[in-house]
Amino acid sequence: MSSTVITNIATLVTNDPSLGDGSPLGLVQDAAVVIDGDHVVWTGESSKAPATDNRVDAGGRAVLPGFVDSHSHLVFAGDRTREFNARMSGRAYSAGGIRTTVAATRAASDAELEANLTRYLDEALRQGTTTFETKSGYGLTVADESRALRIAAAHTDEVTYLGAHIVSPDFADDPAGYVSLVTGEMLDACAPHARWIDVFCEKGAFDGDQARAILTAGRAKGLHPRIHANQLSYGPGVQLAVELDAASADHCTHLTDADVDALANSGTVATLLPGAEFSTRAEWPDARRLLDAGATVALSTDCNPGSSFTSSVPFCIALAVRDMGMTPDEAVWSATAGGATALRRDDIGRLAPGARADLTLLDAPSHVHLAYRPGVPLVTGVWRQGVRVV
Repeated sequence: MSSTVITNIATLVTNDPSLGDGSPLGLVQDAAVVIDGDHVVWTGESSKAPATDNRVDAGGRAVLPGFVDSHSHLVFAGDRTREFNARMSGRAYSAGGIRTTVAATRAASDAELEANLTRYLDEALRQGTTTFETKSGYGLTVADESRALRIAAAHTDEVTYLGAHIVSPDFADDPAGYVSLVTGEMLDACAPHARWIDVFCEKGAFDGDQARAILTAGRAKGLHPRIHANQLSYGPGVQLAVELDAASADHCTHLTDADVDALANSGTVATLLPGAEFSTRAEWPDARRLLDAGATVALSTDCNPGSSFTSSVPFCIALAVRDMGMTPDEAVWSATAGGATALRRDDIGRLAPGARADLTLLDAPSHVHLAYRPGVPLVTGVWRQGVRVV
């Protein structure tokens, strides 16, 4: 292993308030960061950087932690362009939604699913994402859910079992039977490949009692809960997430005051997914309300073929600033340290001694440009575990 200093950094985002300006972002101006192997070992002013084996000149650009995308659905096949086009054109569309993707995913080979997964992972990496979570949920059979997780686990440690995405079309007349499958044979097959268990707690998917049964069964198998909560309507998802100490309640669009208070007084992160609202013209989550109450907020892409087909965290940052009441600093924190918190990780999402050396270099002097220059490909360098990969 060898050491490397990245110097001449205009603005370094450390996400460590004990560093730099003392803000939540821990901003250091005219900064340097030293990598030794796969970890950060030093940060500070460029003029004080220690000697290293290698030197990289950032050229007066900004450096921040690699983005942590804590919610995605990347093991799938097929295309839903016509559905999106109809929705954006105001036309009725009667195709099967998630069921369309389920049919295509079941018909795809393992090689096809993995090729699709790696394509979008590479796309996300080029945009600065160095850690991602991804879910099953487009197989809905024992064999298809377990193979989705096995394929995902070859590419990330953050794998989520989402057999409870919707009731399988095979059980359309027997939802209780499907819950039994999800909490029984399917769970047994999937648990060895996953860290997390998730459920879509929503009208038309799984109600509060079903969601509690599914998450409780997963927890008994060693999987930690996360929940798709309160996306389309008010419901029990957020309260259930807090009750079960879920790492994250995701979407959080329709919240009562009690829901906001529960999140603010718990260890459950509110993960907001503005790509979904953009792609469906739905109501935006109120990030300002959550932040002012003291809740921890993460930002992620929800990359999936139906309702949020974007792998771009920078795009989601711009949306959060423009339409969800977040400041640029808050949005960047939520897309890095917030995502790490939603995955209950303290080794990523920050650039301080001991952290994993996951860094993103912007072709801009400040992280604020991520919102200031929306749609512009500002990411010009990415290091993952100390190795430059972009």
